[in-house]
Amino acid sequence: MPEVRKKQMNAAIKYAMVFLVIYGLITQQVLANGWLRRLDEWIFERDILLVSPSATPLIIILIDDLGLRSVTAIVLLITAALISRRYKSWRPVNLSLLSLLLLNLFVGASKLLFGRTKPHSGFDLFFTDSGLSYPSGHAANAILTWGIFAYLIYRYSHKGPFEGFRLTWLVSVITAAVCLVSLYRNTHWFSDLLGGLFIGAALLVGIIAVDRSIPSERQPS
Repeated sequence: MPEVRKKQMNAAIKYAMVFLVIYGLITQQVLANGWLRRLDEWIFERDILLVSPSATPLIIILIDDLGLRSVTAIVLLITAALISRRYKSWRPVNLSLLSLLLLNLFVGASKLLFGRTKPHSGFDLFFTDSGLSYPSGHAANAILTWGIFAYLIYRYSHKGPFEGFRLTWLVSVITAAVCLVSLYRNTHWFSDLLGGLFIGAALLVGIIAVDRSIPSERQPS
């Protein structure tokens, strides 16, 4: 393995571990009814800033959809397919499918395990049969799916039509907007969003580590 790729892989693995540890600490605080739960309650009590999901303006719903898997998966897979065709490589599609698989596996399993109720229910309970609030799938999906979208364009842009085009700013803006809309609509506690961001970030850099660990002659260096 070339030295540059090895350094990139090792850095990505370290970041993934750090993000997973932070996600674990957030989860511990939430389950132990720590300061994050008190912050959740404080934000929830600011009723003037919040609306019910049924009384949401259309523009807010459209922003919220940027964190919806059924929307982002289509954008990601179409982009990956175009890049795969351009470079005659299945890697972009494979990385995209891997990200969607891991998102559903880890985030979906966590939701089922913790069973947290959503704030608009009026209760903050864990391990319920109907609770699917923690961690936020919207937050995790926004940072992971749009992150892979940006990573693929950046990684393959050196010899393509997107020369030098970087999309880090786009990922940041979309992720922040999705999280703020979730708070505004009262569909997630703040700690749900925080947990979703860090588990999504861990999966993102973990997939980058996988990509960096396997050389490809068709991928620009």
